[in-house]
Amino acid sequence: MKTFYCNKHDKINRKWYIIDANKMILGRLSSHVAMILQGKNKSYYTPHVDVGDYIIVINAKKIILSGQKEKKKIYWRYTGYPGGIKQRKFSEERENFPERVIHHSVKGMMPKGILGRQMIKKLKIYKDNNHPHGCHLPDYINL
Repeated sequence: MKTFYCNKHDKINRKWYIIDANKMILGRLSSHVAMILQGKNKSYYTPHVDVGDYIIVINAKKIILSGQKEKKKIYWRYTGYPGGIKQRKFSEERENFPERVIHHSVKGMMPKGILGRQMIKKLKIYKDNNHPHGCHLPDYINL
């Protein structure tokens, strides 16, 4: 029996899932989301083809970190100008841009390159319960 490998011309049936991030730990949530986006939960997973599903993350503002990371974790960014390094604590970043926190974490767990950038586009993050993807009839995932 030969092993089945998907290629980019195969019709892939993609599902939509909702994950509620309320009181969830950031790293554990991100690892599950990255696995589903890559399609590693499917029997026909192929490393060089995007076979993953769509993920909707709601309540991003209520995510937590374990240990002392809530106070000590710092996000860095560079403006592009000399002396333009900026830093912001996790609590400030979660308060102002909760979607960015989860996106940054999941993106670090995705493959690097064109395929990873294609996969991360299937991640939709919202800071509260409201989302505009109800027409896709997403299934809830309890982690």
